[in-house]
Amino acid sequence: MAILIDETTRIIVQGFTGKIGSFHAQDMINYGSNVVGGITPGKGGQTHLGLPVFNTVKEAVQQVGAEASIIFVPPAFAADSIMEAADAGIKYCVAITDGIPTQDMMTVKNFLRRLPIEQRMILTGPNCAGTISPGRAMLGIMPGHIYMKGNVGIVGRSGTLGYEAADQMKRLGIGISTSVGIGGDPINGSSHRDILEKFEADPETKVILMIGEIGGPQEVEAGMFAKAHMTKPVVAYIAGLTAPEGRRMGHAGAIISSAGESAAEKVAILKDLGVTICSTPAAMGETVAAVLAGM
Repeated sequence: MAILIDETTRIIVQGFTGKIGSFHAQDMINYGSNVVGGITPGKGGQTHLGLPVFNTVKEAVQQVGAEASIIFVPPAFAADSIMEAADAGIKYCVAITDGIPTQDMMTVKNFLRRLPIEQRMILTGPNCAGTISPGRAMLGIMPGHIYMKGNVGIVGRSGTLGYEAADQMKRLGIGISTSVGIGGDPINGSSHRDILEKFEADPETKVILMIGEIGGPQEVEAGMFAKAHMTKPVVAYIAGLTAPEGRRMGHAGAIISSAGESAAEKVAILKDLGVTICSTPAAMGETVAAVLAGM
């Protein structure tokens, strides 16, 4: 099994005919993902990369049974694209776009919460690398060849650290069930806790690696959830041990603005909650290997 996507998931690309959307759509097709079409308003009825182009997401849902979407839409229009996907009945959406205004994401979150839980679209991102279930499907911009199929789940705010973790584990003969990028913005669609809950319910996933960073309470909230509700071990790496308070470090959400948001504070709290800590990014693979060996 895998969480969120598998080889049967019918995928559409919003921003399909643009340069970036085209490049990554082809990459996902080459990987084996079940891409069934894409959206570019005004170009409906055409074909692109051998697949149909639709004017709206609703048309794609009705005509090709689209279930998942990936957003390659410029920041000014991305929020509307996410809400269009939700309104059309898309079950899972990955927002790759970086730079979506915070106010726009607040509107998106409020829009999603208005939908009944059973109809509510799952959103990861924005400003994320996407989701991959190795050997099954890729819905993102990651280098698919570094991911080996296995039983370790990855959830992280940083795409590149997720790549590094997957590569380290592959070199050690350890595979991934699903890797989920939740994005580095202050307001995102799904939290670490949300994804941990899905990994806990996935019988294939045995260990979870959580990759966090300074800023916000998400990692600590995930650790509290893990202690109270999870039977599977959680390993964590928190980036930003040397980051100064009040200065943004890379991601829009990576800024220490209140107590409990520094890397050192998060590490201390997570240790108390029973989470195994990776001391450096170079130790992610070996730390997961040690936990697996002890099971």
